[in-house]
Amino acid sequence: MSVTRRLLAPGVVGATVLLTAALATGTASAHGSLYGPVSRVASCYAEGPEHPQSQVCKDLVAMSGTQPLYDWNEVNIANANGQSQQIIPDGKLCSANRDKYKALDMARTDWPATGVQAGSFTFNFRVTAPHQGGMTLYITKQGYDPTKPLKWSDLDLANPVVQYPTARTATNGYYTFSGTLPARTGRQLLYLVWQRTDSPEAFYGCSDVVYGQGAAAAGALAPAAPQAPSEQQIAAGYSRSTVDHRGHGGDHQAAAAQGAGAAPLSGGSVGSLVLGGSALLSVAASAVYVYRRRPGAVGQAA
Repeated sequence: MSVTRRLLAPGVVGATVLLTAALATGTASAHGSLYGPVSRVASCYAEGPEHPQSQVCKDLVAMSGTQPLYDWNEVNIANANGQSQQIIPDGKLCSANRDKYKALDMARTDWPATGVQAGSFTFNFRVTAPHQGGMTLYITKQGYDPTKPLKWSDLDLANPVVQYPTARTATNGYYTFSGTLPARTGRQLLYLVWQRTDSPEAFYGCSDVVYGQGAAAAGALAPAAPQAPSEQQIAAGYSRSTVDHRGHGGDHQAAAAQGAGAAPLSGGSVGSLVLGGSALLSVAASAVYVYRRRPGAVGQAA
């Protein structure tokens, strides 16, 4: 082997090892879920994937296993590209038409529900990977029947509860924003669509609410007030999550081309890690080039 090759081989191998390690450390849970009012998937995860308390969450696990709960922050479509209504059929809104999350579409009245009233409401979205884009929250129309599969026509699409532009960073891991809940009675549902603008990817969520004087007014319609996962629960379930920042979801779907403004992630994004790895490779190659250009360099490549 020539001197140049002997220099190049360890340089490239070393850079490759570092890049591989960087990508491994980039694996992280993404991307978030509504905490207030709590989404169906977040509420069931908070109960505990292995031993859920409510009957509906037990039935979710019986139907789909525990993985949808460990991946509570993923419900997404990689290439929605602003076409959610066209690609998600009626009856499949809460799952985003993904078989993995099909149990979230169960039409029943015992999903844990948050008590609310008409008027101003502060929404909290627990974001595990901030993205530039826009969140839109819709509410069901008066007359919504929770015992029937949710349809697009059940939502008041003409009057969103709130439209919120999301930034590339999130204070303390949350997007917090205000909206106005319209007058309703009984059990209703809030439907969230979070469309990224730096990618075609979109995220979805269903949160059940009951109108009345706070949570106590929910009565028999809400046998248990939903709880959001704690930070300890998120940390404890991390090793069981299949969600990562490479591609667009826990099913390791093929990544769509991302825009130049990729969102920064907690602890650094994979994008920046890939750039760092590429830089390492470039440095190694440059070092070899410089060596070869030095006067008297020996062992030119064969």
